[in-house]
Amino acid sequence: MTLSGATHGRLTFRNLRTRLTVLYMGLFGLALSLSAVAVVTAVTSSARHTAREEMAAAGAVYGRLWDNRSDLLRQAADGLAGDDGFRQAVAAADTRAVRQALEDLRARQGVDGVLVLGADGHVVTAGIHPDAAALDALFRGLESGTIETGVLTIGGAPFQVVAAPVDTAAPNGWIVSAERLDAAQMRNLERLSAIALSAAVVVTPARSAPEGQPARVQTGEGPSLQLAHPLPGFDPGARAALLLTYPLHRVMEPYESLFLWLLCIGSAGLALLMGGAWALSRGLTRPITALDEAVHRLQQGEYVEAPVTSDDEIGRLAASFNAMIGDLKDREARLTHMALHDQETGLPNRLSLERQAGAHADAWVILFGVDRFEVVRNAIGYDSMARLLAALGARLSALADGAPMARVGAGALGLIVVATGKVQALEMAERLAGAAQAPINVNGAPVDIALTAGVAGHGAAGSDLISPVDRAAIALDQARAARRTAAAFDEAAYGDPGGNLSLISELMTALSDGEVALAYQPKYDFRAEDVTGVEALMRWTHPRRGVVSPDLFIGMAEETGHIRPLTEWAIRRAIEDQKILAASGHVLTVSVNISGRLLSDENFADFAVNEVAASGADLCFEITETAVMDNPEMALRIVDRFADAGISVSLDDYGSGLSSLTYLKRIRADELKIDKSFILGLDESARDGLLVKSTIDLAHGLGLKVTAEGVETPTALALLRGMGCDMAQGYLIGRPVPMGALLDRLAASAEGARAAVR
Repeated sequence: MTLSGATHGRLTFRNLRTRLTVLYMGLFGLALSLSAVAVVTAVTSSARHTAREEMAAAGAVYGRLWDNRSDLLRQAADGLAGDDGFRQAVAAADTRAVRQALEDLRARQGVDGVLVLGADGHVVTAGIHPDAAALDALFRGLESGTIETGVLTIGGAPFQVVAAPVDTAAPNGWIVSAERLDAAQMRNLERLSAIALSAAVVVTPARSAPEGQPARVQTGEGPSLQLAHPLPGFDPGARAALLLTYPLHRVMEPYESLFLWLLCIGSAGLALLMGGAWALSRGLTRPITALDEAVHRLQQGEYVEAPVTSDDEIGRLAASFNAMIGDLKDREARLTHMALHDQETGLPNRLSLERQAGAHADAWVILFGVDRFEVVRNAIGYDSMARLLAALGARLSALADGAPMARVGAGALGLIVVATGKVQALEMAERLAGAAQAPINVNGAPVDIALTAGVAGHGAAGSDLISPVDRAAIALDQARAARRTAAAFDEAAYGDPGGNLSLISELMTALSDGEVALAYQPKYDFRAEDVTGVEALMRWTHPRRGVVSPDLFIGMAEETGHIRPLTEWAIRRAIEDQKILAASGHVLTVSVNISGRLLSDENFADFAVNEVAASGADLCFEITETAVMDNPEMALRIVDRFADAGISVSLDDYGSGLSSLTYLKRIRADELKIDKSFILGLDESARDGLLVKSTIDLAHGLGLKVTAEGVETPTALALLRGMGCDMAQGYLIGRPVPMGALLDRLAASAEGARAAVR
């Protein structure tokens, strides 16, 4: 029998055959138990009823025997009391004659004792010697005239007493016959009963006299039935009764053999039922067990049909299950095909290609991208484009000797080849891309196509964070960016974008933890021949990464929308540092770079204007010319607000983009900063010199000061001075340094700094 553990206080069976067997046995056992209980209850009730009737009958018999015995004793006593000689002896108080007469009467009656009780209290006894209490009770009873026979306790033992008056002119006394109610007499009574009861005469106080009906009591023999049959008594303060007791265990003794037979028959029937139920349940559950096994194997992914052995409900269920298995096989095959194939072209899809690439360590993935894909698709339609891709995939696979082909993206097809290395794989990609570019007929018309390929293999052990297919897709983008037919995945150019996913959240934490600081690069004024300003540049020292490039974290902050809190922190920090510089005797303008994204944010403009107004700081906001071009109306309005608030505006990196004279004319800027790409080659390129000189003249013509970035040589510095440039900034003037180092340098020797740059 297979049982599971107790679940929520309930025992369960894991085997249907066992469950059916136990169910049948339980039902039969319940019916048998109910029948047995009914039989035992009926027999017990009948036996107890019979016992009660027998006890009542025994009490009635004893009552008749009592009356008969009382009549006999009374007749004998009456005969003696009517004897003239005896009356004379009693009247004469002849004790000897009276005792002799009593002895004769005792012998004739066979009683235990006889006595004469005189009216004056004189007592003559024969055979018994009653104590004072017995005589007192006897005398009171006789004096009352209400009793002449009854039970009297003499010497602690009950006696049946019968009294007859001695007939004289005046009552001289009574003749009293007393017969002991001992065990022998009780045995005689017990033998008259049909049941084995026990009898005894008891005298109890009147208030605790036993009832006149059989009652259930506890005795030395266990639970018993007890009947108290009332008897007359001489003591008015006590009640006498015949007490009949019948132990209940004797009630069932005649039926023990019947119960034993019932038990044997029930056990035999239960055993037969167990065998029959087991055989029946086995026949019923065999097909169900087979079906259960098939379902279990289906759960494990095995498609096993259940045997159909009958045409009943279970057989039809098995047949339906088998039909379902067939449907599942077909459906799984369709789903698997759909999961591994592109629905438009019928080619294997990206998942299929990734599985095949992962199965071979020396596999290389070549991803072919259809150039001008959207243009071609819009020209011929989606359906025709799908047919074109299917034909292109078949062509590439054939050119690669049947290599696995898949559609990886909208306009990208992937191919798996085996190559000895990157060089061979790249050569194969270039060859296949060139060979597959022949026109493809779609709807009867040739369509020209051009392909670009990206090549990638498996990464080094432990570094393969992205799949070869993803690497090939990145290589395809790199090839298009380099305008090449094919390119292999360049890991150095790709960098570590995965490691930068948490960079912004770490940057926000770094602001509060003091990891981000401002470094200041001096700006030299040619006319003042001194440093009159500094540019605030952000620096981040990461506890694990070390120094993080500003281009990286500032660019990501712009992309994610976190540039505003970063810039607001920089403005507050710059204002505080300017106060420190002023306290040290250095009055310098502090330049802060403002992202072009913030030039369309009115709330940021409110913040900047309020901060400068509240602190009275002398700040210069550096913005790029392209930032103004993105949203010119909004940007120009915000720049006007800065100018109205007394904040200088500098156009940063001028010349690096497509400079627009239109916006240069409209913007309220105070300064123009020439991009360092022109300054670095100034001492070697006359062309750069002409561009710089013309830019300086243009700016001066518009009323703008000019700052040259990237000044690293004395020659460049001298040329700029000669061109009339206003300010210079670069490594020759000073590298970006923390606030403390800047203070030390400014305090060391302002005059020495001027002499060094002359």
